[in-house]
Amino acid sequence: ASHGSLFVALPGERHDGHDFVGAAIANGALGALVQPRIRQDPPEGALLWEPAREARMPSTEGRPVCVIVPDTLEALQRIAAWRRRQRPNCRVIGITGSMGKTTTKELVATVVAQRYVTLKSPGNFNNEIGLPLTVLRIEASHQRAVLEMGMYALGEIAQLAEIALPDTGIVTNVQPIHLERLGSLERIAQAKAELVEALPPSGAAVLNGDDPLVRAMGDKTRARKLYYGLGRGNNLWAEGVQSRGLEGISFCLHHGGESVWVETPLLGAHSVWTALAAAGVGVVEGLSWDEIVAGLGQAVPPVRMVVKTGPGGITILDDTYNANPVATIAALEFMATLPGRHVAVLGDMLELGSHEQEAHVQVGRHVPALAQRLITVGSRARTVAQTAQAEGMSAAHIYQADNNQEAVACLAQWLEPGDVVLVKGSRSMGMEEIVAKLQEGAP
Repeated sequence: ASHGSLFVALPGERHDGHDFVGAAIANGALGALVQPRIRQDPPEGALLWEPAREARMPSTEGRPVCVIVPDTLEALQRIAAWRRRQRPNCRVIGITGSMGKTTTKELVATVVAQRYVTLKSPGNFNNEIGLPLTVLRIEASHQRAVLEMGMYALGEIAQLAEIALPDTGIVTNVQPIHLERLGSLERIAQAKAELVEALPPSGAAVLNGDDPLVRAMGDKTRARKLYYGLGRGNNLWAEGVQSRGLEGISFCLHHGGESVWVETPLLGAHSVWTALAAAGVGVVEGLSWDEIVAGLGQAVPPVRMVVKTGPGGITILDDTYNANPVATIAALEFMATLPGRHVAVLGDMLELGSHEQEAHVQVGRHVPALAQRLITVGSRARTVAQTAQAEGMSAAHIYQADNNQEAVACLAQWLEPGDVVLVKGSRSMGMEEIVAKLQEGAP
């Protein structure tokens, strides 16, 4: 805790924040939000105050105060909701979707910051803890706040929206991610739609019109609607999308009777939807085309895929943060635009529920046209290898590894100077180990 701060003691699966209250106060915290258990072990020198029992806070005489509440997380959320209502002049832009939330948040913030003093969620602070912490950072000087909103269950985005009171909402897509928890795409869509349902009539819903489940959300909001995509039936649409490899993409953007040419450092043709979402927010927030185009041009490349170099001029596409079929195929397609021989190292894709087998088959069908070599890691990814071979890829160019070490050993035999290597799998596969070994140049 920093000097003058309020420490919130949150119980967790691995650690309990109550174990650190004393250290926080010693480091300068003026007080802490704690649960009743603190009565048994109060920090030395601290004053205990329980508002439910004593409405008025006693005189502190300079002592730190531990405020006892039934639930510290609920208290944190209520304080954040109060802060949001003290900042009515700051418009909040909420972002949800199965994929691309963090990259969209970063780009939207870059665009709206061309005109407005803007706050954005740090990292992926998008849950019941991270979002209220971000809301508490909204100052009187902020004119816009761009907040990412994630979910694992029905009702969670509605709860986040009750805290943040979003004026503009973006839904990027609905994909079979976390399907094991929600059971169907329709239930995932229902959960994401809670954002647009929370928007006021004076607000705006910026929706991916190329995704039927997202387009249908337009019927669930009282706000103004703006649909974006590649289809001309959208309010904001793109054509002539060109990949410029590691330099990003370019395309022609249309809205109403106006057209502008856009160049952005975002990697891969699939990033056009991210750019369109940010442009759509720019439109509803009243920015000029010059401001929108400038913001898109200043984008930082996606935080998920990182381009690295290895010995012998090898290009490594480190996309090990997570994996699902749509993102994996998009990464393969981007790899195929780069010069050199293309080697795909693909690990298991998890949390896909009943879509698991179909998802790995879908990826396997795309591999032969986009990669010259394939290494799979894990039992589920064997389906990718088997499908790729059935689609015509030579068995001599496919290797099925049981773990990361086997994959690294195969790469040591296969790689040649100038190769492009894509490494992608679900987070729990730990495939960053492969990237590290490639950079070291060691088998």
